[in-house]
Amino acid sequence: GVLYVILPAYRKIACWFFGLISSGIYVYLCFKSNLLIETGLQIFYIFMSVYGWISWHRQSSEVIKMRSIQFHLMALSVGLVFAFALGFLFDLYTHQASAYLDASIAVFSLVATFMTANRVLENWIYWIVVDAAAIFLYKSQGLALSALLYLVFTLMAVYGLIQWSKQYRHQKQNQNQFQNLKSNA
Repeated sequence: GVLYVILPAYRKIACWFFGLISSGIYVYLCFKSNLLIETGLQIFYIFMSVYGWISWHRQSSEVIKMRSIQFHLMALSVGLVFAFALGFLFDLYTHQASAYLDASIAVFSLVATFMTANRVLENWIYWIVVDAAAIFLYKSQGLALSALLYLVFTLMAVYGLIQWSKQYRHQKQNQNQFQNLKSNA
């Protein structure tokens, strides 16, 4: 799990292999701990690991994108609607622990994972918030080691944000230099 979080900070495609392994382990752990939404999320991560591998294999490892504030407002709005609906359903019809928190973590993890697979810089901000919320969720279920792991994930997401921000600034400088050369020619 740690390698799955640290390797993307360095834009290493192997992160997706370690994500697949980590998610497989967490499917069992979450199901056993009655975190049904988290179990579904981990199953989704298994599929996203394959998608991420393919996506990163097709793209240049140096290209990082940023999205508009409108994109993020839409992602947050839609995410909150889905998180509430999912939390409501699982709270009403299952014995799900912390249904609304688990649903929020699951939905915004999906958003962050898609952003990571598509090399969107802001994915790290989503991960910081999601991982911090997961600390509380796992701690409340008596999963202290998982809570500690998510503390490490939170810190690593901060590191990833710093690394990708540096790369993005470098990428923008190169684009500006190219534009200046092109306009002078």
